[in-house]
Amino acid sequence: SSFATRLDALKKYLVACVETCADYYEAAALYDALSGLSDAELHRCGLSRDTLARDITQACDRTNDRRAQ
Repeated sequence: SSFATRLDALKKYLVACVETCADYYEAAALYDALSGLSDAELHRCGLSRDTLARDITQACDRTNDRRAQ
């Protein structure tokens, strides 16, 4: 039925919203932990302060194919 289809779409949307919030919360916690490292420590981990936020966000994004690898 049309109502069931709309309800299913709403459920999928809400799940996606919750998952996105969880991803960004995970990214924020990881950023807090890594941002305190020195540039040398970040470099040893293969990270750069210039791209740290972007790299962490991409790593924590479950829609990013690289996360599954």
